[in-house]
Amino acid sequence: MAYDADVIVIGAGLSGLAATAELAAAGRRVILLDQEPERSIGGQAHFSFGGLFLVDSPEQRRLRVRDSHELAWQDWLGAAGFDRPEDHWPRRWAEAYVDFAAGEKRAWLHERGVRFFPVVGWAERGGYAATGHGNSVPRFHITWGTGPGLVAPFERRVRAAAARGLVDLRFRHRVTTLTRSAGAVDTVCGEVLQPSPAARGTASSREVTGSFELRAQAVIVTSGGIGGNHDLVRANWPERLGPPPARMLSGVPAHVDGAMLGITERAGGRIINPDRMWHYTEGIENWHPIWARHGIRILPGPSSLWLDAIGRRLPVPLFPGFDTLGTLEHIMETGYDYTWFVLDQRIIGKEFALSGSEQNPDLTGKSLRGVLDRVRTAVPAPVKAFMDHGADFVVERDLGALVRGMNELTKEPLIVEEELRDEIVARDREMTNPFTKDLQVTAVRGARRYLGDRLIRTAAPHRLLDPDAGPLIAVRLSILTRKTLGGLETDLSSRVLTEGGEVLPGVYAAGEAAGFGGGGMHGYRSLEGTFLGGCLFSGRTAGRAAAKAVG
Repeated sequence: MAYDADVIVIGAGLSGLAATAELAAAGRRVILLDQEPERSIGGQAHFSFGGLFLVDSPEQRRLRVRDSHELAWQDWLGAAGFDRPEDHWPRRWAEAYVDFAAGEKRAWLHERGVRFFPVVGWAERGGYAATGHGNSVPRFHITWGTGPGLVAPFERRVRAAAARGLVDLRFRHRVTTLTRSAGAVDTVCGEVLQPSPAARGTASSREVTGSFELRAQAVIVTSGGIGGNHDLVRANWPERLGPPPARMLSGVPAHVDGAMLGITERAGGRIINPDRMWHYTEGIENWHPIWARHGIRILPGPSSLWLDAIGRRLPVPLFPGFDTLGTLEHIMETGYDYTWFVLDQRIIGKEFALSGSEQNPDLTGKSLRGVLDRVRTAVPAPVKAFMDHGADFVVERDLGALVRGMNELTKEPLIVEEELRDEIVARDREMTNPFTKDLQVTAVRGARRYLGDRLIRTAAPHRLLDPDAGPLIAVRLSILTRKTLGGLETDLSSRVLTEGGEVLPGVYAAGEAAGFGGGGMHGYRSLEGTFLGGCLFSGRTAGRAAAKAVG
């Protein structure tokens, strides 16, 4: 039986595009399958903020940030906490990725037309010892054009290869089985779905109009994770993070359901570290949703007062932007699945960014004027829209009215005005001197020593109850599902492995389906900016390895 292509790639997200581009560059014939309509090409990367982890970049050096491979690897190990026998390949992938991020990554992207916003962000700051979790220095590089700007160069290469006859793009093709002949997995079967006019990210029809069977010398699985399937998220929820939340928002559409992971597992692939996952604690309901339960993550600066559901400050060092999973674990210990930011207009105007390409039209549209307007405006327009329309926002001039509004948003009136006032007044007294015992205030002052934070990300320390800084604002924060850190175990050539540790012939995996490499190169925690880069690196690796194998 003849082959329909040299390689079949399953999933037209960022890792699938990267793999397909590499295959086409090597002259291989590719069929690229995806169950969603063509307008959804690029997958979740299109909706992203476009953050990328780079080490010792020109952008860092211009801002007087001294970074190094050694420091980045120290930080990665402190975040990952590799401690399992099955961490052999994930750790090797992590080493390879940090080498990439400190080496050719920026030049490789630059060659493809990717450019970066000049201010480097400082995500996941940690707050523990030097060998603990967190980025010691700012490394979060924002793609100029955000997610769409990162997807575009790879989509262009794939479409150019399609015009040359090397790539066959087949959307509305849902894979249901992978099967073998002559010992290798070389047959992909599935259903053809009804054409759908659904907009990117919205629910598309699941009506089946036909079936397909395709054969190739190799198959690359780039189908993403499980973040849109809350039942599967709860089934894999680790005990170390407490009970799973009763209510979660979705950072990805429902079609990110993990189905292809199960299909590959049934074909003989091994899934490792399914309990390692990355969910955000600063989720807010999108007032203009694209998909069901659509949540947006606040990318906070360090100044907001973070309270649990009954009004207690979160413990050190669980400040905004410091330790995502440490905060998640603490929240679930409280018995509630939501928390609060309490802040003022001066802080929200300087420190709130919203994750997502659609929430950053200036950066997404590559508008210098829009970026300048963001800096000049008291509150950026996308944030102001949430203040005006968002279900999770309370905006009031006095604290009593703020507390009443907070209690109206929840099932129980848990916030006591007198107690919250005492907490805020105590914090405000610490602003009198340039020194303090409040470690969050110390962190804020430390952040402003970094030029990037002082310019656009951290408000000058001030009293929350200063009327000139008002009005006061409270934001209810929910758990937001996002990334799968575990996945299909792969070797350094992206070949999927079996339960016995042997190569599953003919099958490769990349992106979130492979835990961004190896079945979980992040370990337990991410340093942020490493998901998109992990998709690109693993997709590139899989494409090159498969091209060589079928050549």
